[in-house]
Amino acid sequence: MAWAAAAVCFIAAVYFAVRYFILKSGTKEVIKSLGEILSDDTNAVITVPQSDRTVNALAAELNRRLRELRRLRRTFENGDRELKEAVTNISHDLRTPLTAIMGYLELLSREETSESVRRYLLHIENRAEAMKRLTEELFRYSVVISSADGLSPEPVDIRSVLEESIAGLYGALTERGIVPIIEIPEEKIIRTADREALSRVYGNILANALKYSDGDLFVTMDESGAAFFSNTASNLGGVDVGRLFDRFFSVEAARNSTGLGLAISKALVEQMGGSISASMDGDRLTVVVRCQKAEDR
Repeated sequence: MAWAAAAVCFIAAVYFAVRYFILKSGTKEVIKSLGEILSDDTNAVITVPQSDRTVNALAAELNRRLRELRRLRRTFENGDRELKEAVTNISHDLRTPLTAIMGYLELLSREETSESVRRYLLHIENRAEAMKRLTEELFRYSVVISSADGLSPEPVDIRSVLEESIAGLYGALTERGIVPIIEIPEEKIIRTADREALSRVYGNILANALKYSDGDLFVTMDESGAAFFSNTASNLGGVDVGRLFDRFFSVEAARNSTGLGLAISKALVEQMGGSISASMDGDRLTVVVRCQKAEDR
């Protein structure tokens, strides 16, 4: 009897060992197959060379979830594409009547009118100009987020791009009493980027300083190519700085802000494989832009 019990235990041990091996092997195959499907973004399904019912049931359930995920993704992408096209079309259609309105307002301003009429015309012109700026920014944003393939990343001296961007806005900064303190390496810093897009990114951040700075601006670039834009911005107190990159988010103190400048910058930087972030230390706002190294592509 003892040997019979031992034999039963041995057979049971072998059975469970084989079952364990099959389950472990099958689970590894499922994990590997799932990883390949997610990384390659294909329409393939998980297949396992096993007849074990538990592993097959796991694969079947994951395949069902994958099909549902793909369906939801297609729905989202179609809706997102339609929204982008609608925004582009609407903003484009608004440009023509706005241009006409601005033209008629200019003609009216030349006519003999009373002081009160001239005052009303000035208010109308200011509002129309604000709407025109918003429409232009909206159009540019819709183009940027739908034209990643239009970028031409190549090895670029990002230090020179930053210098040119500062020079382009230096007059506007000094008019506001902001004399930027600049620390940039003398050597070239080559990174992979679209030169025009990166120039727009730096320009938008500098324009942001024009809106929010209390009168100071520090622009530095370290040897890694990270660009730091720092200024005192007491008007941003209590604002979640992460929201500065949200579409249409603007701070009340920035009267002429559409809230799209930094959103455009974020979209462009990410399309080039870089990163952009913002932080607040007390009243000091710091925006950091990092570009992708050429060898990382």
